[in-house]
Amino acid sequence: MIQVDRRLVRAPLERMFALAAEVERWPEHLPHYRWVRFLDRRTDGGVVEMAAYRPFGPLKYPTWWVSEMTIDRASPAVRYRHVRGITRGMNVLWAFEPRADGIEVTITHWWDGPAWPLIRAPAAELVIGPLFVHGIAQRTLAGLARAAERAAP
Repeated sequence: MIQVDRRLVRAPLERMFALAAEVERWPEHLPHYRWVRFLDRRTDGGVVEMAAYRPFGPLKYPTWWVSEMTIDRASPAVRYRHVRGITRGMNVLWAFEPRADGIEVTITHWWDGPAWPLIRAPAAELVIGPLFVHGIAQRTLAGLARAAERAAP
């Protein structure tokens, strides 16, 4: 499964990158996030536990995962490798490309699917990727973009 979510953000790169990298503050900007906390913090990231809701109309389905997070200020990029939860083994890249009218932010998820015999690929490609990963990623990207653009001069 490869899931790509992309958005043009009309704010400075430094502001959008800071919002993406400061994951513990995501619940302040993102109502669908239940919590984000570091289990092991390093200067370039660490092990982070995240929990979010995936809304389906009035219903909110709870999700949870733990990732190894790496912040690459030189690129700039933020990378994750899910190490616990149903999405264990998923790789995620937040990439930032300057454009004339803002920053193009792309979140790419790569994953072979859960460790479920026979239905591994269909579960990832037909349900978990489009309904959950995309559903949460697009809300996360939109919410952080709004926060960055509100603070823009």
